[in-house]
Amino acid sequence: MPEQTGPAPIDPTSLSFREASEELEGIVRLLEGDQLELEESLERYERGIVLLRTLQSRLDEAQQKVTVLLGEVEPESDDSIDTNLS
Repeated sequence: MPEQTGPAPIDPTSLSFREASEELEGIVRLLEGDQLELEESLERYERGIVLLRTLQSRLDEAQQKVTVLLGEVEPESDDSIDTNLS
């Protein structure tokens, strides 16, 4: 039976974006520190992947909302700022 090293990790969807990002940064620091045993490194890596996917999904959703909101904004006059790069 596998040994439980601590409490079960919190579901990343219940974390704020900042909390999930900070947890991911902590995992990266631990993995870069090369102080963990192989099994713990794998567990942390797996948790990092879950957090990364959650964060990416949230960023994608935010980008979609911004795109929709920008599409709803209509210029008030013809002399609006050209946002296209030439």
